[in-house]
Amino acid sequence: MRKTLIATALLASFAASAPAMAEEAKAPYTLTGNFTLASEYLYRGIAQTNHKPAIQGGVDFAHESGIYLGTWGSNISWLSDANGGAVSAPIELDFYGGYKGAAGDFGYDVGLLQYYYPGTYPDGYTSPNTLEGYVAGSYKWITLKGSYSFTNLFGTKTPSGEKTNGSYYLDATATFPVAEGINLIGHVGYQNVKGFDDASYTDYKLGGTADALGLTFGLFYSGTNAKGDAGQFYRSPAPFDKDLGAGRVLLTVGKTL
Repeated sequence: MRKTLIATALLASFAASAPAMAEEAKAPYTLTGNFTLASEYLYRGIAQTNHKPAIQGGVDFAHESGIYLGTWGSNISWLSDANGGAVSAPIELDFYGGYKGAAGDFGYDVGLLQYYYPGTYPDGYTSPNTLEGYVAGSYKWITLKGSYSFTNLFGTKTPSGEKTNGSYYLDATATFPVAEGINLIGHVGYQNVKGFDDASYTDYKLGGTADALGLTFGLFYSGTNAKGDAGQFYRSPAPFDKDLGAGRVLLTVGKTL
């Protein structure tokens, strides 16, 4: 009888400690992946794939301390389209890291983002690779963010040939949950290109996302006031001859792993 009581006590003690042991064994970080198919790749409202579909994906590491690292990639065509085939750079790769945290309903995020465009370029070509720093603050479902370019902005130079480091992008995004797995999303941003007013513009996006079948579906309308008429900065050259910032519908379907 005494042995039975001892055994029962030991089992009860083990059962009580099991959740604590499981909690202690929990990894202090998360590692997630994401994959998206999009009707096209729009970056700050500007077409990156010349109105053609895009395949995108990334991996994110987040530590419980608030430190995070990640990488993301997509097919692009804007570099080769703009240079008559003299440039071959079909992929954009982004590398980023930073620190984020929250205090109640308030959140904050600060980090660095490196845009990298591997490929072949002619001698003397201005590199499109760009390093930006960013700071963001959020309250419930509203986020304000500022990004600052420490390098020449995506290879852009002013009409007088000056570099455009010091350019910045300001944006506000509202993600309002209307039901479980359904969000309405509104976004407005302003891209300043330092020393180049004709390349500066405002963009906006309205739409939403819905979770279904284990996937996230998105439907948006995106537009800008970027100068995309014939001969202007955001007009793709012949034979494409398209306004890269023109309003259009964007469709996406994605999965987080």
